[in-house]
Amino acid sequence: MGMNYEFNSVCKFKSEQELYELLEYGKGKMVKSGFRVYPTGQKVIAYTPNNEAIAIVRISASIAEINFQGEEVTQVEMELVRKLTDEEARIQTALAYEMFFGERG
Repeated sequence: MGMNYEFNSVCKFKSEQELYELLEYGKGKMVKSGFRVYPTGQKVIAYTPNNEAIAIVRISASIAEINFQGEEVTQVEMELVRKLTDEEARIQTALAYEMFFGERG
């Protein structure tokens, strides 16, 4: 059991539904496996499940716990600051592949 530290500029969604709720309602949450530390109060770039930059969000809460199934999970609550322009999204996506995601397939 240990903590994973997320990159301070990356908030990657694994679920289209979680991303949709954030973009539609301005607030949302996502659930990650394992104990992770997200910087509460910090603005980060949000990425789609396809690794495309889409928005700037502010982390409002990060709760690491063991759920009823005995799994370590972290729930991250966030607020939408704004969607990225097409140009910003293109540049942030390219940088993320170079820094975090690796080469495109």
